[in-house]
Amino acid sequence: MAPPQFTYDFSNSKAGFKGKSDFSLGLFIDNKWVDAVDGGRLDIVNPTSGKHLATIAGANEKDIDIAVAAAQKAYDTAWGLKASGTQRARLMLKLADLMEQNADELAALESLNNGKSVTIARNVDVNDSINCIRYYAGFADKIHGKTIETNDAKFTYTRLEPIGVVGQIVPWNFPLLMLAWKWGPALATGNSIVFKPSEWTPLTAIRMAELVAEAGFPPGVVNVVTGLGNSAGAAISGHMGIGKVAFTGSTLVGRHVMKAAAGSNLKKVTLELGGKSPTLIMDDSNLDEAVKWAAFGIVFNHGQTCCAGSRVFVHESAYDKFLEKFTEVLKNVKVGDPFEPETFQGPQVSQVQFDRIMNHISIGKNEGATCHLGGERHGTEGFFIQPTIFTDVKPSMTIIKEEIFGPVVAVAKFKDDDDIIAMANDTMYGLAAAVFTKDINKAITTANRIHSGTVWINEYNTLKHQVPFGGYKQSGMGRELGDAALENYLEVKSVHVNLSSPPPF
Repeated sequence: MAPPQFTYDFSNSKAGFKGKSDFSLGLFIDNKWVDAVDGGRLDIVNPTSGKHLATIAGANEKDIDIAVAAAQKAYDTAWGLKASGTQRARLMLKLADLMEQNADELAALESLNNGKSVTIARNVDVNDSINCIRYYAGFADKIHGKTIETNDAKFTYTRLEPIGVVGQIVPWNFPLLMLAWKWGPALATGNSIVFKPSEWTPLTAIRMAELVAEAGFPPGVVNVVTGLGNSAGAAISGHMGIGKVAFTGSTLVGRHVMKAAAGSNLKKVTLELGGKSPTLIMDDSNLDEAVKWAAFGIVFNHGQTCCAGSRVFVHESAYDKFLEKFTEVLKNVKVGDPFEPETFQGPQVSQVQFDRIMNHISIGKNEGATCHLGGERHGTEGFFIQPTIFTDVKPSMTIIKEEIFGPVVAVAKFKDDDDIIAMANDTMYGLAAAVFTKDINKAITTANRIHSGTVWINEYNTLKHQVPFGGYKQSGMGRELGDAALENYLEVKSVHVNLSSPPPF
């Protein structure tokens, strides 16, 4: 059976891309488009309309076996230690160039499939993805060990070697950007990849697979397999032929990935998981700027951000003024068609996600919090939700404790520095936080006391590919981005060379 095909005409849309997208929706294995072995199919939905968008191939463990075999063959014959860093860099840079040439189409596909503003998709997601691939291409020929002095009778050195075949599983909130975060360090270090995008948002990953082949990567270096998490994802996590798995998603699923990795071959694991990030508004902050950054922190990407600033704590002396200004900013957020240039907040990604968010809103109301703004769906079709503010919240409430992953924020007061540190750290997560103050000493001291992997000072949601990103506590393990991400894909080999020591007996 031939795999399904995707055809979509963007000529009448308001996207920068005015052409037609036409590509296979099969599995990309060994640089070929193939159907799922058992003919599995999965439907994807347009979140703006709630209607059917396309049907993709649905992989299971049989397809993962085939992809792993292709990846291992590539690693053994044409990649890994068989390809120099210069060769790897050249191919990665070619891929980035092709992404740039097709940037408008990638943005249009991302917006269509995920629902995010096409303007943001083009200027943030696509641009940052291109720059991320180029950044890691620069590392490809600079990965090396070191010599270590021990004594004159011995020569000792280390080698940094790729792991081999790695599995990567990414979520639906930043489909292309998460791909770049994972592919960049894996390819630079010489690993071959079995990659599973979210079954809800696979279009940009599939289109990227075409660009991989066009760039000239050897067959099997990158394999893109679409499928459900409990079949294809589970098969990757527990596969004996995969030496490392990288997962971005919920903490709940991260536990399953880690368990499968431990129960199979004790493969290396990196996890970038959930968050319930605090935003701290001190009494001396520039309130006008703090309000705008805090709003950006919760409605960027429709609140579907692992580091979303969903808990805002405001010094009691500034609380009333902050809430007034914050409310006005969120009231004016443009919610609507992601292909409209002025839209900032599009729909949630799916009916499932829409229902989860609305359920949390209902729980917040039932537990006694005040729904100060929003709290309802926006419009009559698609998965749109109004920006929502809760006040009168207590530490025990569900909306303060659980990740909502939508445009829903809880605002609370605090009295002093010790009070706010305790409130900020009162969570099982530790992914990100922000501090707003004009006092740099207070800012740094507060940042040092917060238990999170990233702390922004007087800004929010400004990730850079040069800077490590990851979480404390149940927000994950390991780091994405920066040179720290390279360590996730390397083995360290120590070599001891005896120069003059006699045998012990």
